[in-house]
Formats: sequence, C-alpha cells, structure tokens
Amino acid sequence: MSGVMLRNVIKKYGETQVIHGVDLTVEPGEFCVFVGPSGCGKSTLLRMIAGLEETSGGQIGIGARDVTHLDPAQRGVAMVFQTYALYPHMTVAENMGFGLKMTGHPKAEIQQKVARAAEILRLHDYLARKPKALSGGQRQRVAIGRAIVRGPEVFLFDEPLSNLDAELRVEMRVEIARLHRELGATMIYVTHDQVEAMTLASKIVVLRGGRVEQVGAPLDLYRDPDNLFVAGFIGSPAMNLLPARAAEGGVSVPALGPEVIACRAPGHVADLVAGFRPQSLHILPGDSHSVEMTEALGGVSFIHCARAGQPKLVIETRGQHVERPGAPIALRAEAAEMFLFDAGTGRRLR
Repeated sequence: MSGVMLRNVIKKYGETQVIHGVDLTVEPGEFCVFVGPSGCGKSTLLRMIAGLEETSGGQIGIGARDVTHLDPAQRGVAMVFQTYALYPHMTVAENMGFGLKMTGHPKAEIQQKVARAAEILRLHDYLARKPKALSGGQRQRVAIGRAIVRGPEVFLFDEPLSNLDAELRVEMRVEIARLHRELGATMIYVTHDQVEAMTLASKIVVLRGGRVEQVGAPLDLYRDPDNLFVAGFIGSPAMNLLPARAAEGGVSVPALGPEVIACRAPGHVADLVAGFRPQSLHILPGDSHSVEMTEALGGVSFIHCARAGQPKLVIETRGQHVERPGAPIALRAEAAEMFLFDAGTGRRLR
C-alpha cells in the first residue's frame, strides 16, 4: 500500500495547457475522488498518474519512487476504465488472470490469485462464464477483479459506473466501498457525479479548468466550501446562490423578500452572493413567492418557487405535504444558515 504525490504537475497539448500546477498528496489507504464538470482535467490527471499521458512538468511519486517518466507497467498501478474491456472469447477466470499469464506467472499462482479476487468480489459462481452471460454490474466486477489480481500499489478508477443504470450504480457503489474496506488499498477514483464522490471518498479533490478548487473530506466541503464553485457543485440539490448586498443591520437578499437578514455584513464588499442549502429555507404562510413545481419523493419533497423578477429557488421539506403549482408561500432564512461570497472573486467570506 503506497501513497501518491503530485508536485506542480502540468500538462500541455502543444501551446494549450490543460493541467495547471497541481499539488496533491494522497495518503496510503485513502479513497481519493477527483470530481468536477466535463473538461475539468480529472481524467487527464488520472491518466498522468497511470503513465498513459506524459507529464509536461512537475513530479509524480508513488510510494518512495519518482514515477514521472516511468512506463505504465513499472508504476505499480492498475486501472479500471468506464468500458469493461473484457475479452469476449475468454471466461471470467481467464479474463481476470490474463495479465499475470502474459507476464509469465506460474499457473498455480494465477489460479490462487483469481480465486481470492473472485471470493472478494463474489464472482466464484461465474468463473466459467463468458462476458456475454454476465450483467453489466458483473462485468464491471470482473474488470475490478482483473485489477485486484495484479496486486497493485494503487488502484485507479476512471468513471467505472457511467455505463450502468441507476440501480446498478447504487449497488456497485456499495461494492466498491466494501472492496476498499477489505483491501485497505489506496484508490483514486474519477467521476463527474458528486453523489458518488460524497458517498465513496475519504478525500475529495474538486477540479475546475485543470486547477484544484478545494481538497477535503466530503462533509467538510459540504459544510465549509471555499468558493462559489465548490458551494454550487457539492450538494444535491445544489445550493441556492442569490445576489445580495450589504445593508444596514445585515444583508439584503431580494430573491427572499424585502426583509434584511440580521448579521454582521462584510463592510469591504458591496456585491455579495448569499448561499442557502435547500433544507435551510423554511416555508411560512404568505404570498411573496409562488410555487412553480413540487417534486414529491415520499418522505422528502423539493419545492421550486420564485418571487417575481428574481432567481428561482429550491426548498427541501420533510413529510408528505405537497405544495400545488401556483400556491402562494413566504420564506424565512436564518443568518446562521447563510453562506456569503464575494460576487466579484467568488471567494467565501467568513
């Protein structure tokens, strides 16, 4: 089990720079998730760690070794891709042991390692089957098993659940979390799905435009985002981000109503953004807002509403009461549940 170290890592394609001086340490045994929107550089960064992309600058270390310019086979990593990449003419056991067979490992050793991986992944009943006889989730487990058999220092996952339906994605998230607990291995996982990031990671790296926006434990990023981007990206539904201004006695948020939210407003910033999680806005009797739609999910509902001429809001409510479209409501917000940001720089104001 080894950690991963990135120091001022840069990637350029010609004159175009896509990774901008990334510094990061992944401790041994951590489950680190790279998350961000499409094009943010997360897969490129993972492929650089794997050695599938050349590093234009900086240093990559795995354990005590500088692997910046080593071939992928020399780095001690195993990668699981979005596509399963299984050989259709081989059985599950043959697919899982193929890498070891190609490197000349004894047959008995290969069988032992395949059997162990199959036990961990609950594939022992499928070892004689061909991939076409497996479900999507089973095929992905075979791809993971192929990585386990290699005994890598670091596991790399590149959006491995993207091809699965919603139910299988949940099932495989549980499987991967269990696998990490059992193996205690260092894992780096790329996804654009922040729900996957929140449920799997011990450390999340939020990326945008090839730069690291924030690094931290999932709930730390949720409770204490450094900037507007992280605040809007982490959390489902997303945080309500509303134009605001400092006012006498507090902060004025027109999208919520004419009342000033009593707090200590930052005097040095005129244009603000106020952030409220959906569960932090509370519905009251009144007519300042109109309900546009209610997503009733049983024990929880998401109410979409707006005040005339203002941005739309999402409110989370518990219970089975459903607000009908067009219903008048009013909202209450507490200063203790408000996040404030500099509208110009996006920086969090604490």
